[in-house]
Amino acid sequence: MRTLASGAMLAALSLALPGTAYAQRAPAAVIVVVDNERIYRECTACRAAQAQLQGLVTSARTRAQELGAPLQTEAQAIEQSSAALRNQTGAARAAAETALNTRVQAFQQQQSTAQQETARLEQNIQSTQAHVLRQVNERLNPVITQVMTARGANVALDVNATLARSNALDVTNEVLTALNAALPSVSVTPLPAAAAQPQQPQVR
Repeated sequence: MRTLASGAMLAALSLALPGTAYAQRAPAAVIVVVDNERIYRECTACRAAQAQLQGLVTSARTRAQELGAPLQTEAQAIEQSSAALRNQTGAARAAAETALNTRVQAFQQQQSTAQQETARLEQNIQSTQAHVLRQVNERLNPVITQVMTARGANVALDVNATLARSNALDVTNEVLTALNAALPSVSVTPLPAAAAQPQQPQVR
């Protein structure tokens, strides 16, 4: 009888004090929102880097045109020479075919070299963009946390992750000001070699 009574008392206590049976509740969400697209577009370092990146893109396009123009001219000349072979016979045709084959091989080598150079230029631009973005993010994330804490918030969302919001929740201006102070400029260079290369899994 005493055992049953003790069990009933414990059950009653567990119902009366639900907090003892469950984990502590998480605090209510206090949210701020940030327009990341605007940050990347308007921050001081971002604007300067974008101008330099555009210069790299323009330079790469100019170089591609410089490489492509003579190749296009040579391709047309080879096509004309190939068409002229139809009117030749005998030893003259054989000699012309040999010369044309040599010319085609040289053209293919020049084309391959040009493609490799343009590919390197493109990779350089992509690596530089990635390096700039990494530098911005390394400073941006702590800045957002700093502004979020100053506002008494415990959640920060990108504006594109919201369906509706109050303008009072937008802290983009504060984040921009803090980021400009923390990161006035970035290095517009390709990623360091160690960061650009994927890490190999360790063999045990």
